[in-house]
Amino acid sequence: MKIVHVPCLEDNYAYIIIDDATKEAALVDPVEPEKVLRAAEEHGAHPKMVLTTHHHWDHAGGNDQIKKLVPGIKVYGGSIDNVRGCTDKVENGDKLSLGADLAILSLHTPCHTKGHISYYVTGKEEDVPAVFTGDTLFIAGCGKFFEGTAEQMYHSLCITLGSLPKPTQVYCGHEYTVKNLQFALTVEPENERISQKLAWAQRQRQGGLPTIPSTIGEEMETNPFMRVDLPEIKNKVGSQSPVEALKEIRQRKDNWKG
Repeated sequence: MKIVHVPCLEDNYAYIIIDDATKEAALVDPVEPEKVLRAAEEHGAHPKMVLTTHHHWDHAGGNDQIKKLVPGIKVYGGSIDNVRGCTDKVENGDKLSLGADLAILSLHTPCHTKGHISYYVTGKEEDVPAVFTGDTLFIAGCGKFFEGTAEQMYHSLCITLGSLPKPTQVYCGHEYTVKNLQFALTVEPENERISQKLAWAQRQRQGGLPTIPSTIGEEMETNPFMRVDLPEIKNKVGSQSPVEALKEIRQRKDNWKG
């Protein structure tokens, strides 16, 4: 399995997932279709499907054009998310296959939008699994609660995504990592892992390089929204339950001027 980053718009990422044996490819949130297809061509990939994480324009806005440029391509999106250009609706637990070796599991991860889907991709034994989390899980952060509740985000982050194998690589929809880690330090100023990752992320960005992927394991060490089950995090934000803590941290982030 090969995964290609394609920077789009101001701070978005589209991704190309390529099956090694057949060169068949899935395009994740290809909001700038021509740019994504050029990148696919450079890697000798043959796009067969689009995986749309959610209906917001900066993720689904390229779908109609992709269908014109690649006749017959399948466009997947959440069954209740009203995704532009969707040809095939998916629900939690639906499985897709790509090429000879790749399996794609649809995970319903609502809150940012009601029908948001994350896609968990596995390949051959030596392939590290990957999950494409759109705007639900960011590196060291999470999406705004536009269409859902703290309970839903807790379930999406800490139960659904948090139950994936720790080495799973996390590919999210935006390059927000530096700001997210700066905020994370306001919650846990003594967390050395956050400080170390922030210094690394700043070096990456200064070099024009992405900070993505992370891993589920790293997120559990550095992402305050995925650490709300820990007593020390609940105590820091004055909350009795993980859901209350997550809600409080999200409100702080929404008001943060960093």
